[in-house]
Amino acid sequence: MHTLRMKRWIAVLVLLPAVALAQQDSPPQDDLGTLLGIGVRSRPDYDGASKQEVEPIPVIRYYGQTLFARTTQGILEGGARREFLPGFAAGVQLAYEDGNDRTDLDAGASFGLHAELDTKIGPAPLNVLGRVRYHLDQDTGIHYDLRAGVGVYASTALKAWVFGQATWATDDWIRAYYTAGDGGLMFTQFGVEGAYAISRHWVALASMSLRRLHGDAASSPITEETLNHYASAGVAYRF
Repeated sequence: MHTLRMKRWIAVLVLLPAVALAQQDSPPQDDLGTLLGIGVRSRPDYDGASKQEVEPIPVIRYYGQTLFARTTQGILEGGARREFLPGFAAGVQLAYEDGNDRTDLDAGASFGLHAELDTKIGPAPLNVLGRVRYHLDQDTGIHYDLRAGVGVYASTALKAWVFGQATWATDDWIRAYYTAGDGGLMFTQFGVEGAYAISRHWVALASMSLRRLHGDAASSPITEETLNHYASAGVAYRF
């Protein structure tokens, strides 16, 4: 099952940027630019597991005139969006959704809508993102998430920001992933992320975060730990 998951990551890494890079434009609000690379991530075997695993992950960040692709907002996603007001954009996306070997839930994909605001709190950049994600397997349900990130340090080479996210899920998703329970707030997550410019074209990225399960996800019979940690590091070429 882990081999299948790795193959899916690699396939998306190859195909998704090829579609997105068909257009050229400037990224919103910052100078990270268009990024394409690879990294590794330490994560629980499933949300709520006591065992950690290490897996390869793509590093993608691209914003075109219409198309976008990214791994910089917590999930691998890509789609189309439009800026309706300065700093405010909305659109549609496809996203990769993890499975759960413990409950024989296969990894899959979701289709959804998002709205995103880039603004500032004083001198600090602020990003707020809301998403609705409908799993393409109709029996698996829907996610709703709200994510916010604030820049806390910026120099010529180094940028750092903190983020928080809350994710809700419907009854179907909770029962598919955790075997039993009702929908509601599934988890909250808080962490720190950073990017360091190694050279003009190469960027190193890293993140660390804690994710706490809530509600029936926390009390599920398969949940071994209600608090999990995530960490990742990667390197990307900046176009």
